[in-house]
Amino acid sequence: MSEGLEDILADRLAVVFCGINPGMLAAAQGHHFAGRGNRFWRTLHLAGFTPHQVPPEEDRTILQYGCGLTTVVERPTARADQLSLDEFKAAAEGFEHKIRRNAPRYVAFLGKAGYCALSGQREVAWGLQSRTLGDAAVWVLPNPSGRNLAFTLDQLVDAYRQLRQAMDGR
Repeated sequence: MSEGLEDILADRLAVVFCGINPGMLAAAQGHHFAGRGNRFWRTLHLAGFTPHQVPPEEDRTILQYGCGLTTVVERPTARADQLSLDEFKAAAEGFEHKIRRNAPRYVAFLGKAGYCALSGQREVAWGLQSRTLGDAAVWVLPNPSGRNLAFTLDQLVDAYRQLRQAMDGR
């Protein structure tokens, strides 16, 4: 990515976690989910994706657990609501190409906003979606941002664990 936060991808991963866009701190530090209030790494561990809590500085190690990281929109912002619908539309083709090229089993959108913008749907449910992206099953998870007060840590872990269980059973 040109904005200082590189994708962490490899071919045929089990899942690619897809944030909406980089936060300012993550982009400045060059590591995904670097903000202290972000619950991504803790949630990932507690849901069974990693054997320990990965520090943001070691975000590239997520590949050894069959997971990757990317964002829908590359431009960093302080808040995701600072992105325009046009930015999502402009990013769609490149994002879809990246997913098709890397061919993960699942793409997990962190929050509904990114998937709604890409799919053109106004409403989506949490969990498994009926559409695929390339050959990847699409799953929508709650955003782990510390700004997302609608979900407790336990609720986040439960939602992410449902994806982990689906992946194990597939």
